[in-house]
Amino acid sequence: MPPLVEAGMLVIISGPSGSGKGTVVKRLSPENGYALSISVTTRSPRVGEEHGRDYFFATEDEFKKMRAENELLEHAAYVGNFYGTPRAYVEEQIENGKIVVLEIDVYGALQVKEKFPSAILIFLIPPSLPELSARLNNRGTEDAVTIDRRLKKALEELPLINRYNYLVINDDVPDAVNKINSIVTAERLKPARSAKIIEEFIASKPVNRNAKES
Repeated sequence: MPPLVEAGMLVIISGPSGSGKGTVVKRLSPENGYALSISVTTRSPRVGEEHGRDYFFATEDEFKKMRAENELLEHAAYVGNFYGTPRAYVEEQIENGKIVVLEIDVYGALQVKEKFPSAILIFLIPPSLPELSARLNNRGTEDAVTIDRRLKKALEELPLINRYNYLVINDDVPDAVNKINSIVTAERLKPARSAKIIEEFIASKPVNRNAKES
């Protein structure tokens, strides 16, 4: 009999700019069953980007059709282009037992949660607001006005943390990754996520090695 298939799931990781969520997500190894969600976008491919690997590239009409037919778990407009998370891709990866990781903001995460109630929401924050401010300043890539805007947005998002399933403090990247791995392991062990495993277990034939042949 083939080995039992572990239950897949959708994990959403959010956090303010400077929380280190991008760095943490990159450390979630495919060897441990993780698969990064691929977004669909209306912007043109950049040099080196491939359809189906970096993004699913679509025309504006195709995107609007996907949105109208409820084929997107969430969507947003940014700098004149549309971005969204295709439901079919996520569901296919989960069916294959993958842990699909989606790195999006709070509002997108709550959109997904409405359409995909089994999604696990993890909010990532640094140890303190002064640390967050220091990280943004140490980047050296943004001016004071942009940093101030990012800090204000972080304060606006904090009251929504209670709508998340877990809070992880990112004081140390390897430690934050280990905590996320522990969350995923615990979630995978919940019977509600293991219907397929239970069905396969029941369907398997027991072997009584002590039974006498007639």
